[in-house]
Order: sequence, then C-alpha cells, then structure tokens
Amino acid sequence: MTVRFRPLDPLKDAELLHAWVTHPKAAFWMMQDATREDVVREYTAFAENPHHEAFIGLVDGTPAILMERYDPAHLELVGLYDPRPGDVGMHFLVAPTDTPVHGFTRKVITAVMAELFADPATARVVVEPDVSNKAVHALNEAVGFVPEREIQKPEKKALLSFCTREQFEAAVGVAA
Repeated sequence: MTVRFRPLDPLKDAELLHAWVTHPKAAFWMMQDATREDVVREYTAFAENPHHEAFIGLVDGTPAILMERYDPAHLELVGLYDPRPGDVGMHFLVAPTDTPVHGFTRKVITAVMAELFADPATARVVVEPDVSNKAVHALNEAVGFVPEREIQKPEKKALLSFCTREQFEAAVGVAA
C-alpha cells in the first residue's frame, strides 16, 4: 500500500469531501448536515488560516484519507493545555467504503503519523478525539499515543492524548 498526501483544494475536492464528512460513519466529524457549500466554506477558511493545513491522502493513487494538521497553540486547544515547541495537532478521516479491508485504518493512521513526523520540526502529535470514540482511541494507542486527561471543548468532551516521535517509532517498530 502506497500512501502520499497532497494539499486539499476546497473547490476541486468539494464533492469528495462532502460525501466523506456527511457519511454516517463520519459522525464524530460533526458535519452530518453540512451542505456542499458548508464544506467549501469550512475548508476555504482552513486554507486561509496560517495555523491549519488540510490534505487528501491517496492510497495507491485513490483518494481515501482526509488529514488535517494544525497548530494547537493557536487552534482547537487554546487554553486547554500547555503547548510545547514542536507540538502538532492532527485530525484524520478515512473515506467511507462498502468494502472495508481489515487493518486498513491502522495502516492509514500509521501513514498519517509518518507524514507528520517527516517534518523534523514535529516533536509531538496532539489529538483530542471524542471520549466516546473508542475505535479511534484503540488506533491512537496502536501508534503510540498516551492519553493524558479528558478536556471539555465547546463541541465535545475530548480525550487529550500525545505521541512523541520516539513513542511512535517504538509502537510501529520502524524509524519514522
């Protein structure tokens, strides 16, 4: 499986993104009722924000992943924890499919983490998934995340978790 990432284009990727973020399996993305225009507006705002980047992940050439990288000192977690230099926030979404492949999502999160740690400035990845999203907690643990504590965000109760480069490399058994 080959994974590569390209910058998301809010207009060109609008149909694809809309189908992904409004799918029932993307409930934790909290965009179930979003229109195509809502999606374009949201991702255009992200593209214009210097502290946020969004990417489409291509698996063997086919779009299959939405990855967001953000600076938690400026977005999402402001005032909820003490950011360190090199902290990078991350969200990811695997495209819905009618033919799931066992182990695919774990390979995806491993590729996402490898991509984030490919930047030498990234020291630690920070995530804040919904406390009730047990599936993503297991995936996070598999790639080295360690939960710190529950936090209350405006839209959800979240599990603040961290993964250093060393924790990731130890969890997946290879150098990032």
